[in-house]
Parts: sequence; structure tokens; C-alpha cells
Amino acid sequence: MSTMTQHQFTEVLAPRAGPCLSIYLATARRFPEQKQNPVQFRNQLREIEQSLAALETPMTEPARDALLAPLHDLLLNERFWKHTLDGLAVLRAPDFFKVYKLQRAVPSRSIVAESFHIKPLLRVLQSADRFEVLCLTRDNVRLFQGTQDALDEVELDATVPRSLTDALGDELTEPHSAARTVTASTAGSSGSAVHYGSGSKSDEVDKDTERYFRVIDRAIFDTHSRVSARPLVLAALPEYHAAFRAASHNPYLVAQAIAGNPDALSVDELRARAWKIVGPAFESGVQSLLDAYHAGLPRGLASDDLSDVAIAALGGRVKTLLVDADRTVSGSVDAATGRVSLRDIADPTTDDVLDDLAELVLRMGGDVMVVPRERMPSITGVAATYRF
Repeated sequence: MSTMTQHQFTEVLAPRAGPCLSIYLATARRFPEQKQNPVQFRNQLREIEQSLAALETPMTEPARDALLAPLHDLLLNERFWKHTLDGLAVLRAPDFFKVYKLQRAVPSRSIVAESFHIKPLLRVLQSADRFEVLCLTRDNVRLFQGTQDALDEVELDATVPRSLTDALGDELTEPHSAARTVTASTAGSSGSAVHYGSGSKSDEVDKDTERYFRVIDRAIFDTHSRVSARPLVLAALPEYHAAFRAASHNPYLVAQAIAGNPDALSVDELRARAWKIVGPAFESGVQSLLDAYHAGLPRGLASDDLSDVAIAALGGRVKTLLVDADRTVSGSVDAATGRVSLRDIADPTTDDVLDDLAELVLRMGGDVMVVPRERMPSITGVAATYRF
């Protein structure tokens, strides 16, 4: 099992020998609803078996059994089904097998086709609406990944320190008080002790903490941010914010932060506060794409016609493709000619034209964003902006 990264998604797009099996499932996180997860997966697996039996060129029994074996093993893995998120994607081909736990619920669907069904994964993977939260105290380091709907803790790489002591080890300065006492005197009076607490100022952080921040910043970037390329929101006490930014070289660290002790906040509170920070940037990005589409229509630099978009995608002309997250157009796109073929939605071996278009655009170097139906500027399921 793994979460989806951009590198892994590129691997999913790679051409491979079929048949390619795609199983998507909405899953429950908690008991007792969790008990239905393997039951639903068993139902999807039966649909896959029926689709394989209906192939025009039947597989040999040994080849079919070998293809299905990892799926049957997953069904019987009791430990796996006790640790699920909101959705599940299972992809299987003769030379490929991946299982992805998703932070979004996905419509349950099973498809046997010449390539994997990718639209649900596209929506999950989009960096525009995904973010990370770094929760940082002197005694605890945690990293979360999420969307506006869900936030889950990430298992940190073994090289990432978990605390100040873990980060500095033998280089840690001997414990000392953060407060100091001086003697103040005025004319005609004896000296009196005045106590100053250096921790009361947000910009005063001791040298150990500064070194600690540098170590953590580098470790998080090297092992996580460099790969995910997602906006990173800092959650820490207010007095740590300026010092961490001064030490940080992570280009994905956003300007705003969550102020307060992150260990005192629930996961849902962290999610809500982080989305208030990154949400406006996501909405702005979607609006920019919509504006570009509308501007391109009268100049012939945009289209929502499936056939036109397919031909443009094949020629590498599509710069950005918006895809309706809630619409399915049963059929396929010929990757060699761009011809769109519509088929009966009841056919379990039929893929989604929108999915094929997205795959074609990505392979030709374009960008794809899956958006909710209410944000789509067309009713066909696609809205493409052309390069030329």
C-alpha cells in the first residue's frame, strides 16, 4: 500500500500490456462501518472476473489466475482492511500492481480496459487543492497531508528527527533557564531584583532552537516536500514563526501559518485552519483557468467538443484540460487517431472518454484539472484551452 505521488502517477500512465484492471471503492475509516469495506471489494472483484470472462480474446486460465491472485490476497488481508481512509484505488496489470488509500471518497467502479482508469486518481493527486501541515514543537515533529475535506498524518522518513533532542543529540547545549535576573537601583535606594523572561518575545529563540529549525526544515524538504511539491503550512507557537522562516529554505512553505500549540489542536481543527490559508489560492487558480478558457473561445483557442479536443490533444495543442469530476462519457479515444467512440454504459469493459482525453493530454505534456460540476464552464464534461 502507498499514497499517490506525482512520480507514481507517471508510472501509472506508462503504456503496458493489458488487460488493465482498475477498481475504485469508497471506504469507511471506522468500526463498525469498516466491516463493509472487504464486502464491497469482493463485489467489485466479481465484476472484474465477469469482465475478464467476457473479453473478445479470452485469457488462458493460468494467466487469468495469475492476474487475479494479488487481488484475492488483498481481499483476505484482515490487517489491511482495518486501516482504511475514505477511498481506495487498486490497479492491476500483468506487470503492475498498486494499492492506493485515498483521502477522498470515490464512486465504486470496476473497469477492464487497455489502460488504467485514472480520473479519480487525478482528482486526488491535484497539487492545487492539496497541502501539508508541519506541526512543530521542541518535543514533537509531525507532518500531515490533506485536502479541504480530510487531513491524515504522514509516516515520517526515518531520517527526520522527532524532537529537538533527537535533532541535536550530543550538540545540544546544557539545559539552562530562559529567564535572567538583574539588579536595578535608583538614587537613594538599595538594589532590587528584577526578573526578565526572554521567552515572552516572539522573536527571541535560543540558539539550540534555531539549529533545530534548520535541521527539521532540511529534513522535511529532502524527504517530503521535494517529492510532493505541495504547499506547506507551519503550525507552531507564535514565537517560533519568524525564527523558523529565517532558517527555512523550503520553497513550498506558505506565508501564513497556524498560531498556537499544534499538539493542543485536533486534526479537524488543523485541517480547517490550514484550508483557510491555502483555500483562497486554490480557488484563485481555478478561476484563472476558467478565465483563460472563456478568453480563448472567440479566438479558436478553446473548445468543449470531445472530438475537437481529442484531435488537439493528439497534436500536443492542449495546454490545460478541465474535466468534470461528476460526469462519465462511456467510450474511448483512439490514441493513434484521436477518434472518439461512444459505447453502451452497461458494458463493464467500456472506459470513460473523459478519462482517455485526460490521459492523452498528460502524455502530450498538457495539464489536467478535475473540478466539481458546478465549476465546469461546459456541459460536455471537458473544457480545453489550446496553446495555439
